[in-house]
Amino acid sequence: MSLKYKRVLIKISGEALSGEKGTGFDFGFVSSVCESVKKSLELGAQIGIVIGGGNFWRGVKDGAGKVERVSADRMGMLATAMNCLAVADVFRQCGVDARVMTAVDIQGVGERHDVKKAVEYLESGKVVLFGCGTGHPFFSTDTAAVLRAAEIGADAILLAKNIDGVYSADPRKEPTAVKFDEIAYTEVLRLRLQVMDSTATSLAMDNNLPVIVFALADPENILRVLDGEKIGTFVR
Repeated sequence: MSLKYKRVLIKISGEALSGEKGTGFDFGFVSSVCESVKKSLELGAQIGIVIGGGNFWRGVKDGAGKVERVSADRMGMLATAMNCLAVADVFRQCGVDARVMTAVDIQGVGERHDVKKAVEYLESGKVVLFGCGTGHPFFSTDTAAVLRAAEIGADAILLAKNIDGVYSADPRKEPTAVKFDEIAYTEVLRLRLQVMDSTATSLAMDNNLPVIVFALADPENILRVLDGEKIGTFVR
């Protein structure tokens, strides 16, 4: 298999790690994702990963009006660090060297994010898990994923979701929703489609970073996307 994309940033939602439970971890599923990433590495891919924190904390939504936005976002950063630690250990059990880098200083949890060091790890075959978002409140992990992808010079962003692409509306609520095979960033912004938040979408557009949105329900889709198979939705 020849890879269409060699260096990629995979964004995985925290909820995807929890499976049907909705919270915590479904380690059987996490292991299958790690095995697919391992196969990708063996084919020569270089992979960085950003994980959301929604399986533990959904920011302001979980704050119930009692937690201020800045505090809620910082709690979300800690949730992503927890996810990175767990997934890194699953990777190691699969025989993959995984390194956690954090956008804020958390001694003993991970290394402080450094672009040069991250690229060195990627080039040596290690998976890099980027935790704590951008390190600042008011920015989502979607924005963090695009930022890290731009920093490491990724060929594409793989947006692994619980849905198999970008639709004109939420297909779970609107049965007539139409799936896009390909769509421009300008259209995503104009139609206010829930691909990523507008900040992340604009950042990806400004840096000419293609985004492939696909379903993580089958972790082998990671390999299919890297191979250039047309699944999900291509955003550019």
